[in-house]
Amino acid sequence: MATPDFIRTIRASAGHQLLWLPGVSAVVFDDEGRVLLGQRADNRKWTVINGIPDPGEQPAACAVREVYEETGVRCVAERVVLVRSGNEVTYPNGDMCQFMDITFRCRAVGGEARVNDDESLQVGWYEVDALPVMGERQLFRIKQALSDEPTWFEPMTSD
Repeated sequence: MATPDFIRTIRASAGHQLLWLPGVSAVVFDDEGRVLLGQRADNRKWTVINGIPDPGEQPAACAVREVYEETGVRCVAERVVLVRSGNEVTYPNGDMCQFMDITFRCRAVGGEARVNDDESLQVGWYEVDALPVMGERQLFRIKQALSDEPTWFEPMTSD
């Protein structure tokens, strides 16, 4: 994920300290039920398409924008399937962040899947029963997008 300019500005004064950031993920399906995935250039991992909203940008609009920017696929956001805090991440340069992710189920409406920027090594459509090796959080996003269950969130614990 390329670092947005507004985060570079914050980093100029915040240094490497932990930043709490918004994030969106898009689980995009085509008419054949395949899911759109990208292999990230920074860590070579396969993921659903994700990104960081610009200040004032609506999360669903960000998901649609990120899908197009990264893959050339046009989509529409259909519903929120998951809201979850991510784990703390430390990048090779020492920057630390943690994302609050909103995951959307999206439907492809046009375009051709291709590597459309420098954030991905590969992009493509995959049958849900023939996915590349992926992390558990990515698989969970896809599972939730396939279900008709209400939006998933971490249940509150009682003290």
